[in-house]
Amino acid sequence: MPGKTKKVEKEEESPAVPLTGVYIFPNGDRYDGEYIITDEGALERCGKGCHTTSDGIIYQGHWAQDKMNGNGRLAYPSGSVYEGEFVQNQFKGQGSYTWPNGAEYKGSFVENRMEGSGGFTDTNHQVWVGTFCYKAAPGLKFKLTV
Repeated sequence: MPGKTKKVEKEEESPAVPLTGVYIFPNGDRYDGEYIITDEGALERCGKGCHTTSDGIIYQGHWAQDKMNGNGRLAYPSGSVYEGEFVQNQFKGQGSYTWPNGAEYKGSFVENRMEGSGGFTDTNHQVWVGTFCYKAAPGLKFKLTV
């Protein structure tokens, strides 16, 4: 008769406690927000934070696993702004993109592209709605506001 085996319980790792602070990267980028220190000793952005690149690109929003994940706002020095959902550093889900000239797209994004249902407002404030497929938008309808 085989002997009884002992059930060995694994010690559960407690999640790292988020810290808050400012970190300047070697390339001049600046991060101000929540982060953890990994087992390897690296800084990993998580929670809310603001990352400013040395080129002037600013991301304000949620981080997970050192990537833009969740809701946030990405502003470029040109004046272009994306505001909405991010997944693994990409525009994905619902959001809006505004060009420097004031034109704006509001709707679905997939892998940084306008994909799916949305609306485009041009510089004359005319609104076009329909299904967008990256750079094409067959069958857009003009939305007449009276």
